[in-house]
Amino acid sequence: MSAEISITVLKSKLSYAIVTQTELYYEGSITIDSDWLAAADIRAGEQVHVVNINNGERLITYAIAGDAGSGIIALNGPAARLGAVGDPVFILTYAQIPAHHTLDPVVYSLKDS
Repeated sequence: MSAEISITVLKSKLSYAIVTQTELYYEGSITIDSDWLAAADIRAGEQVHVVNINNGERLITYAIAGDAGSGIIALNGPAARLGAVGDPVFILTYAQIPAHHTLDPVVYSLKDS
């Protein structure tokens, strides 16, 4: 019996989101406008990787849905130390799939919005 090999691939990406607030004294996570979560196929509570374009910091946390249309991107808890208001970030999710399958990631860019 052979075990099926799985690989981790990019599932979705929200690119060029701008940090709008930081909340150091919070339990942790990143708050994201719920419209953008939907557009990028990211679920509330889903693990996300956040990459700060300005300083190269990377963190792993989970997404919290912010108010729709608010434009909020808030680094909460210890993550607040890894970025500042105005920093552009990429927010990434991954999925594990069988090695012989493919997955077309959803990429939603805020660069020109």
